[in-house]
Amino acid sequence: MPVGELCFACDAMLGRLARWLRFAGFDTTFLPDVPDPAVAGRARAEGRWLLTRDRRLAASAGPRVVLLRARTVGEQVAELRARLPVVARPERFFTRCSCCNGSLVEVPRETARDRVPPYVAAHASRFFSCPGCGRFYWPGTHPKRITRQLEAWFLL
Repeated sequence: MPVGELCFACDAMLGRLARWLRFAGFDTTFLPDVPDPAVAGRARAEGRWLLTRDRRLAASAGPRVVLLRARTVGEQVAELRARLPVVARPERFFTRCSCCNGSLVEVPRETARDRVPPYVAAHASRFFSCPGCGRFYWPGTHPKRITRQLEAWFLL
């Protein structure tokens, strides 16, 4: 993680926000099965901002916590941007695994061929893999829609 770049830990109530922050390229942990005190402790130990909707957790988690009141992801992003200098850069979009937060690496078509649907293997221009969980990603229809949403939330 580059020095000075914000990274986050989302509590169990903010799984959708965690996924969208990862789409935007932010290092964001999400551990829904871990008790709140442990999530807060890990966030502190890793220098992350803890994002939560739980007032009790926010009151006990320490200084680097943001209590979000909004319910929808778009409203949560707006609230987060109003509270912290959150700057998403388009070149960082889709650089993290949306499932496990790993950093994606580009892989050759031959590596992806047996791990993606046959049509995708034949037609996709690029492939990316997550070393952490083994998922494969490629440009399709979803990234265009997701990019438009990220631009609306973070760049406008």
